[in-house]
Amino acid sequence: MLDIGPTSPSNINYLTSLGHSVWMADLVHEALKGGWELPAAKEGDAPGFDVEGFFEQNMNFGGREFDVVLLWTTLDYVPEPLVAPLIEKLYHSLHAGGRVLALFHSKKTGPDTAFCRYHLTDSELIEMQESEPFPIQRVYTNRNIEKLFSAYSNCKFFLAKDHLYEVMITR
Repeated sequence: MLDIGPTSPSNINYLTSLGHSVWMADLVHEALKGGWELPAAKEGDAPGFDVEGFFEQNMNFGGREFDVVLLWTTLDYVPEPLVAPLIEKLYHSLHAGGRVLALFHSKKTGPDTAFCRYHLTDSELIEMQESEPFPIQRVYTNRNIEKLFSAYSNCKFFLAKDHLYEVMITR
């Protein structure tokens, strides 16, 4: 399993107790701490993002493929130039038929939009613990999400509480 979010000792303990191996990658923190910006191609353009360097440092899995990716709300927070390449990288890092659990905010501001660490539990609930104060970069509609994951075979949408969409994506 690949858990993309702030390190959660409870997730590591829970998943390993079920017999899974876990790889952690805190991509939001790493992408937003800085140092990945590239100069703008021309004056007036927004700066670029060193996607290759970022992946080499934060997503070098040594050829390992995963059955499950816990993406959480990562795509709501990472810089825009990282979104499409990240989805493609995950596609190539998943076994055929592998699944991605992604959460998306339905609102850009408000009390339920804090960046959180998610903890799996024995129940149907996922516990949320507020983490760093990162602002949401964008809010996706269902159609946007379907387009982002168009190379994947299936997306199933579920409404969750706390103004979140749960999306189960199959490669």
